[in-house]
Amino acid sequence: MAGGSKGPPLARKKQKPVSAEDRRAVGALLRDLRRGAGFRAVQDVTEDPRCPAARQTIYAYERGGLLPSLLQFLELVEFYALKAGPREKAKPRAELRSQAVAAIATALTMPCYHFAGAVRLMERLRPAPIPKREGRRRAE
Repeated sequence: MAGGSKGPPLARKKQKPVSAEDRRAVGALLRDLRRGAGFRAVQDVTEDPRCPAARQTIYAYERGGLLPSLLQFLELVEFYALKAGPREKAKPRAELRSQAVAAIATALTMPCYHFAGAVRLMERLRPAPIPKREGRRRAE
């Protein structure tokens, strides 16, 4: 076909809605990290110009009203664990980093981020090993 036309667009498969339980669980992970970083309130977080999200967005995530994309989730985790300046009531830095790793690991196992499905697909896509050829010997 001339002009590089790819044909008619295909309809997207409708995705299952994210459960309220998953949204609340992700929100709780972010809230616990915020508090661990020493931020008592979301307002305090958004006063830092390095904060990657707006106040209302963080509120919506923490309350389970919205689910952050995986990238948005990772940006907030990174901010709390690495970029936010030291705060008076923050956990020790090593403990906060460990909490951040646990939050990421937890989020990746949740159905809302589809990571387990991606791993299963990679396993199905992995090519079989090439059989070793018999009969060829190296010269000794």
